[in-house]
Amino acid sequence: MQKRSLSIAGHRTSLALEPEFWSALAVAAARRGLSLAGLVGEIDRARGGGNLSSAVRVFLLAEAERGTENPSKT
Repeated sequence: MQKRSLSIAGHRTSLALEPEFWSALAVAAARRGLSLAGLVGEIDRARGGGNLSSAVRVFLLAEAERGTENPSKT
């Protein structure tokens, strides 16, 4: 687990994710032209409550299921 602090929605928050999730999150943010904090902010606004770390993991799972995390996948 790696814990990082980010500023989202005007406040500091900490997220603890496995290194693989941090890597996938960075790829997803770059693909959208967003900073890591920008993408996490979007995920934060879209979640219906609950844990932010879990919301990030669910977002990344949905990305993987759509195949957007592996553009060479056919």
